[in-house]
Amino acid sequence: MSLVDTCGCYQLLSLYRNQVTRLANGFTVATEANPNFQTATVGVWIDAGSRFENAKNNGTAHFLEHMAFKGTKSRSQTDLEVQIENMGAHLNAYTSREQTVYYAKTLKSDIPSTVGILADILQNSTLDEAAISRERDVILREYEEVQKQKDEVVFDELHKIAFQDSSLGYTILGPTENIRKITRQDLVDYISKNYTADRMVLCAAGGVEHDALVSLAEKYFGGLGSSGNPGKKPFTKAPFTGSEALIRYDEHPTAHVAMAVEGVGWTSPDYWPLLVAQSIVGTWDRSLGAAANVSSKLAQKFYQDNLANSFMSFNTSYSDTGLFGIYFVSERKMGLDDPMHWIVQEWMRLCTSVTEAEVFRAKNQLKTSLLLALDGTTPVAEDIGRQMLTYGRRLNPFEIDALIEKVTAEDVMRVAQEYIYDKDVAVVGYGCVESVQDYNRVSVGLSITSPSVIDYCFFQVRASMSRIGF
Repeated sequence: MSLVDTCGCYQLLSLYRNQVTRLANGFTVATEANPNFQTATVGVWIDAGSRFENAKNNGTAHFLEHMAFKGTKSRSQTDLEVQIENMGAHLNAYTSREQTVYYAKTLKSDIPSTVGILADILQNSTLDEAAISRERDVILREYEEVQKQKDEVVFDELHKIAFQDSSLGYTILGPTENIRKITRQDLVDYISKNYTADRMVLCAAGGVEHDALVSLAEKYFGGLGSSGNPGKKPFTKAPFTGSEALIRYDEHPTAHVAMAVEGVGWTSPDYWPLLVAQSIVGTWDRSLGAAANVSSKLAQKFYQDNLANSFMSFNTSYSDTGLFGIYFVSERKMGLDDPMHWIVQEWMRLCTSVTEAEVFRAKNQLKTSLLLALDGTTPVAEDIGRQMLTYGRRLNPFEIDALIEKVTAEDVMRVAQEYIYDKDVAVVGYGCVESVQDYNRVSVGLSITSPSVIDYCFFQVRASMSRIGF
């Protein structure tokens, strides 16, 4: 089943027009226009995030996100807030490990004003010392709130131990000692180094005219300087380290555990087979029911033996590496080795005995989830921005359909053998994690000693002997 069949609307898709233009200074404009929309999401996606920091200034990118709306040389904070409020627009920003984004959802008629505001806050923020001091306290409170979200804590710790001594292992907010010490000069230096024309993309989706947006880009961003090294990243590939970190709180009612092996970057040809493998493992939550009838074999096992409250398979990618793994939550104070054992067994099954029927179903589920994730102008603009920064172009639904559709069961087993079998694994546990399976047993489970792999290797030997006449 193709994406076109899934949405049943070739004619509707043909209404959407994707265009890309690059200015002389390297600044990029990318749009997906829909003439039926009277609203649009427009924003600037920047190839910069916490991974572009060092140990001393970690947290600067996120700090800048907070400072963006605190006033510019021509607009006070009040002026910005009143202008956005009068337009009825929604202005927002976020920071990730590799990208920083400033965007707004607005009426089609207000796009010129919105672009002007975005350009102003990106190039002319005053970074007032008093505002920095106030925002420092806000970020410290945000840090405290993030620490209450156990999934955030677990994934931050997972990056920290998997990518040790690398900026990819840094948290986005930075450590509290950095938040307290970041200065105005740190912010200015980060902007001058990273907010350059060749690392910025002005994206818009919805009721937008591409040529008009290009003219606005020329007006507001045409004089922005370039880095001088277009396409060159200021970091080297982060080495993956097999390791374990257990943050034990016996009074905590649940255990949160994540297990991951090294994955691949966005542009790797193995990205799509690994994405299908992730879909095969699946996601499950006990509160949603229907576990006995879902396609995920791991979900069926977790349901039958009451191994956990929920689990989520993930395939997180960056520009040059990634994490393929699973995160689960359990109320079992003892016996966490059971869910971990069955996770390892499922990973080994990916290496040896995936069926075409499973792959067919997983591909359809994947296509549907990708389409549903593009429901609205904001997620479409986010998709455009991410793809422009990672691929250098926008992959249309038909290209994605073709990339997913050509994945076979053999491809899934091949990438599983390459990235999972006998590979180092990173394990993080938070809460009541006394009974987490011994790290050496997890590592051994991913090696040749696994019964499923032994059976597979024996089958391969017998097949080879048969071919040569034994």
